[in-house]
Amino acid sequence: MEINAKVKNLRMSPRKVRLVVDLIRKMPVNQALDQLKFANKRAALPVSKLIKTALADAEHNFNLDKNNLKIKEIKVDEGITLKRWMPRAFGRATEIRKRTCQINLVLKEIVDSGKKESRKVKVEDPVKLDDMAKGADKSREKKEKKSPKKTEKKPETEDTKKNKSAGSGFTDKVFRRKSG
Repeated sequence: MEINAKVKNLRMSPRKVRLVVDLIRKMPVNQALDQLKFANKRAALPVSKLIKTALADAEHNFNLDKNNLKIKEIKVDEGITLKRWMPRAFGRATEIRKRTCQINLVLKEIVDSGKKESRKVKVEDPVKLDDMAKGADKSREKKEKKSPKKTEKKPETEDTKKNKSAGSGFTDKVFRRKSG
């Protein structure tokens, strides 16, 4: 059983990433992660994340043991190159190439477990919107029966009594204006 994982457009030069990848090629996964933990290179972090992603896929999708996996193939290819410009002497501009890379990883089992297919995901039957609306109405009715709404009355003060008799204040003034 083989598990594939890849990283696209990693903002590091492929030449620098290859230095790290060459350290762990053909290693068991646990040893490779230990090696990357102590590698003093910036590219070690994305490579270790890629290996952990492939491990998680193997465990979750294929029910494989993480101790039984090794790196079959890991390849670093060149990605897109971003072109930037830098001012130089006498009004010239020189190009700066910001390189990216793509890493492809293939994990394989050390001892074959015999598992060939991925785990099947159970898919539920689709629900019609009308049924959902009816179910929501029923649950809303149940909630209203259980707990009726309680409203608290605030004690009336002289200001509130005046506002009731005079209207709502500002809005009444706006609508009482004469047009013209």
